[in-house]
Amino acid sequence: QVQLVESGGGLVQAGGSLRLSCAASRIFSINAMGWYRQAPGKQRELVARISSGGSTNYADSVKGRFTISRDNAKNTVYLQMNSLKPEDTAVYYCNTDGCSRYGCSDYWGQGTQVTVSS
Repeated sequence: QVQLVESGGGLVQAGGSLRLSCAASRIFSINAMGWYRQAPGKQRELVARISSGGSTNYADSVKGRFTISRDNAKNTVYLQMNSLKPEDTAVYYCNTDGCSRYGCSDYWGQGTQVTVSS
């Protein structure tokens, strides 16, 4: 069974930084990898996404502050978050689409909490 294991969330003061990691296992032929977030009472939204070739796209609200990267050899995607703001507080979810022995699908991590205090 495919697993996406996230780490790196936590509590940080406004202006601080955090780095999220997401390692995918039991998966191959990974295409895009990305990070989404969901704040209380709001819909899940795209934060950043990176293609298998390294092309990236970001939500306007995080451009210039967040950087997404990936290590294809480790099936891992990272999100470096700088200049954090209270409005960045949310549960952050890793997402990828790829294939396992059972077929190809879209996969989600369990989520990691990021809390930014003012």
